[in-house]
Amino acid sequence: MLHKLFVVLILFFQRACSSSLANAHQNAFRDEKTVVQKEYLKWVNHIGCKYLRHTWKSEKQKTKNKNKLKPCKTIKVRQNKKSKAKSSSGHGHFLSAQQAISSLPVTTNCRVEIPATMAYITLEGAGADKTIIEWDDTADRLGQSGQPLGTYGSATFAVNSPYFIAKNITFQNTAPSPPPGALGKQGVALRISADKAAFIGCKFIGAQDTLYDHTGRHYFTDCYIQGSVDFIFGNGLSLYHACHLHAVTNTYGALTAQRRESFLEETGFSFVNCKVTGSGVLYLGRAWGTFSRVVFAFTYMDRIISPDGWYDWGDKNRDMTVFYGQYKCSGPGADYGKRVKWSRELTSQEAQPFITLDFIGGHKWLKNLRISTPTHVLA
Repeated sequence: MLHKLFVVLILFFQRACSSSLANAHQNAFRDEKTVVQKEYLKWVNHIGCKYLRHTWKSEKQKTKNKNKLKPCKTIKVRQNKKSKAKSSSGHGHFLSAQQAISSLPVTTNCRVEIPATMAYITLEGAGADKTIIEWDDTADRLGQSGQPLGTYGSATFAVNSPYFIAKNITFQNTAPSPPPGALGKQGVALRISADKAAFIGCKFIGAQDTLYDHTGRHYFTDCYIQGSVDFIFGNGLSLYHACHLHAVTNTYGALTAQRRESFLEETGFSFVNCKVTGSGVLYLGRAWGTFSRVVFAFTYMDRIISPDGWYDWGDKNRDMTVFYGQYKCSGPGADYGKRVKWSRELTSQEAQPFITLDFIGGHKWLKNLRISTPTHVLA
């Protein structure tokens, strides 16, 4: 797959669990909408630009794609304490995912696959309800350096390696949902800071800032993403196909916070054939970046969506620079009639670049990763 691929995978912790969150009563939206929206605006002004300040710089990796489809190594992780890691070959059975990862060389020219548990390049679980990686760090918690972890460092699972695949796994940050206006309570379930990554049949569960779609091109399909405030955020170029986006708040929240800062940046989030459900009042997105870009197409929206749809982060200048659009969405929350004037109901021609794999340049690299993609929309 890759020649001399440099990979760094940060795994903070793992353990199995199960969780369930109850949905709030839908009628609260009608009775409390006005109050909630006013409180939301107060909260946004209170948070201001102090929210999510952590930045990350990465060097571009230049690799030649040597299309080796079959993995040349298989590493198995077994949590049976009676087992002994086979160190002679460096690729036997290991007691933990970290031991398996540490056994790999810094450079490799083939895909390493670990089935059914954790993995270095391909991470495949036995099912999202069976294979769960969880932890509970938040941005204000102190790290080993004695300094707060920050949003970037709060991730339960972080990926910095390109051509990463995760299948049928739950990534969860179990930190409790913070009260409105609380600072430093961002708790990331997964951070993806690498190019050409794919997530298939995965779940991402958290509250504030669940999925840090940080940088790079990404493909999410048949995934479940749950949170309260900005629970999909970052500056990636990502296509979300057939995903279930679920809000868990009794007050107000925002689904996306996309951070495109320049008209020249080729970043943004596109949601195609998705479903938005949950509780409370939810904005489809707010403009973390001056040129924030998010599109929803063929997506069902429950009545939790605020009629305004979008928020400009309290900066009216961003009304002229953001790109927020809908295309052929359905459901009680999809009514475009009361949307903010600076959002768009896209024409077929305007929507086309956002609803195909061309949006992430995915026709080639997803094929090389042996990932099948739907043809009815993503042609």
